[in-house]
Amino acid sequence: MRSNNLLRRTLLLAALSSTFFAAQADTLDNIKAAKKIRVSIDLAVPPSGMTDANMKPTGSDYDVAVLLAKDLGVALEVVPTVGATRIPNLQTGKADLIISTLAWTPERAKVIDYSVPYAPQISLVGGIKSLNVKSMADLAGKSVAVNRSTTQDTDLTQNAKGATVVRYDDDAGVITAVVTGQADLVGTSNALFQTMVQKAPNRQLEQKFVLRVNDLGIGVRKDDPTLLAWVNEWVKANHANGKLNEIFKKYHGTDIPKDVVEKWVK
Repeated sequence: MRSNNLLRRTLLLAALSSTFFAAQADTLDNIKAAKKIRVSIDLAVPPSGMTDANMKPTGSDYDVAVLLAKDLGVALEVVPTVGATRIPNLQTGKADLIISTLAWTPERAKVIDYSVPYAPQISLVGGIKSLNVKSMADLAGKSVAVNRSTTQDTDLTQNAKGATVVRYDDDAGVITAVVTGQADLVGTSNALFQTMVQKAPNRQLEQKFVLRVNDLGIGVRKDDPTLLAWVNEWVKANHANGKLNEIFKKYHGTDIPKDVVEKWVK
């Protein structure tokens, strides 16, 4: 009797496991059935994500999401996010994908899957001209503003020995801190830093040094191979036809480097 009960429990667990993994693998079918894809986008990271004068979403990440939804034949639902909630939104099922300046890191790759990169992102330290900062070592004893849970936060926390990393909950807070003089140094993307330069010409902001050049990928839940495969093929196709480059150039003022595109598409 005990043996039969154990066998039944084993078969039940196996059935439940099969159902779970099948459900995970059916995300693409579920999106098509719902005729809607939910994409997590930070709309406070210009020019990648922002709102226009009419409070409508815009930016390079938003346009990428619009193109993806159109090619998939479904409506787009934007799931607003900040840097720290991008991955939780995906893991808890609030979003189907992340298209939100999501740079590849080993830590993130443990909990989500990344698509083939759709765009590059230059990550840097910038600040006022009067500060003599040329490397990580020069940050000792200084404060650096960052958006919480970004790659800049991670890089500076791990490598800027003796520096104070001042964390803000979103990029809007970081921009305000730099523009108003609350922060003299910042770790951010090149695109956001140019926004700060434009907003506060009197602060004489300049790039100090490059932290890294990030590959930006579309975030997909683990154990969702069908959706990941579709997204990868979509990214490759839209690199090849130039549509992703058109979007990038429209908002960032430069082309995606050809050698980088060729590496990703192969």
